[in-house]
Amino acid sequence: MDDVGSQVTPQGLAALEAELHQLETEAREQMAERLRTARAWGDLKENSEYHDAKDAQAHLETKIKRLRELRRNAVVVEPGARRGEVGLGAVVTVRDLDSGRETAHTLVGASESDPAGGRLSIDSPLGRALAGKRLGDELTFAAPRGQRRLAIVGLTEP
Repeated sequence: MDDVGSQVTPQGLAALEAELHQLETEAREQMAERLRTARAWGDLKENSEYHDAKDAQAHLETKIKRLRELRRNAVVVEPGARRGEVGLGAVVTVRDLDSGRETAHTLVGASESDPAGGRLSIDSPLGRALAGKRLGDELTFAAPRGQRRLAIVGLTEP
């Protein structure tokens, strides 16, 4: 991970904190119980349940470490700080200038991103291209399948 903080809404930070708390408490306790049960089954060298539990424990600890890193680098930004401009928390509707297709996106921090749910990371290529733009602006950005040309046709600030 880089040293630059990732923007997150206060709600996103609260959700991250709640997930981290659940993993550090309930999930760790469940994992300890799973390991105790597997250990009781005998010889650890040939005990696949024990080895599976150890692998799952390693995955849990990696996830906890990743979330702690996200929390440490989080830059909490109040939505709507820039009047009239696309920013964190804004709902922006764009029209593809080539296909005419319109899509709406809510700009959120990277840890809150859910593209299928219309929640677009402000750190994504499209999010960065939209940030700071205004209603009526046109923009071009590099998408995975090539250059895309968009017009901002709707903007609702938080």
